[in-house]
Amino acid sequence: MLIDSHCHLDATEFDGEHAAIVKTALDHGIEKIIIPAVNRKSFDDVIKLSETFPNCFYALGFHPMYIDDMKHDDLHTLQHYLNTYQPIAVGEIGLDFFVTKENKTLQEEIFVAQLKLAKDFDLPVIMHVRYAIDDVLKYLRRYSVKGGIAHAFNGSLQQAEAFIDLGFKLGFGGAMTYPRATHIQTLAKILPIESIVLETDAPDIPPSWLGHKAKNSPSELYRIATFFADLRCVGLTSVIEASYKNTLDALPKIV
Repeated sequence: MLIDSHCHLDATEFDGEHAAIVKTALDHGIEKIIIPAVNRKSFDDVIKLSETFPNCFYALGFHPMYIDDMKHDDLHTLQHYLNTYQPIAVGEIGLDFFVTKENKTLQEEIFVAQLKLAKDFDLPVIMHVRYAIDDVLKYLRRYSVKGGIAHAFNGSLQQAEAFIDLGFKLGFGGAMTYPRATHIQTLAKILPIESIVLETDAPDIPPSWLGHKAKNSPSELYRIATFFADLRCVGLTSVIEASYKNTLDALPKIV
């Protein structure tokens, strides 16, 4: 069975479809779904989904693309939720310098504050690292946390090795399935299988067979795993077993 290590099941694109999506995922061999929050509103949404569907698990955190909308007491709210509820990780947190660098200082301040909370609560982190990998690594070296996942990884081999040395897994999904994604495919082929987890990032990053504008779904993870197995010229069963184990290693509170 597979674990979708990154799926935004609470996204508005899935409104009214949650039960059908979870059932279809289960029918396709996706046993568990990890739902990272992105802002204050989504805290309650991801918790409710995990209460409704026992095979769904949630992380709590502030996504870097949403921090401009944060209120002054939101970090205290996150601390309260971490203390009150049972998230498997702090996430989705990190840095994103693709959309803008104008709020770089604020992004870094919020990221550091959340790393400190993760350390305080002995939780791993699920991280967004787009166009900001070296900066993310800098702060991970400074504020050591209990591992986790660098989601949608698209860095260099050296950066990948740096994350692995720090105890992190790297998330691969639909982006690697496109013919022009040769760099990601090379990484998927040569990195240690023990360092890789599979994800969809649904409803985003649809695989090539859906097309760039389609709505992604956790049920696509089985075909993503098949693509990954073909890339590495290994059996699908071994890929499924490795990704499952690696996700549990990265997020040990999944039960």
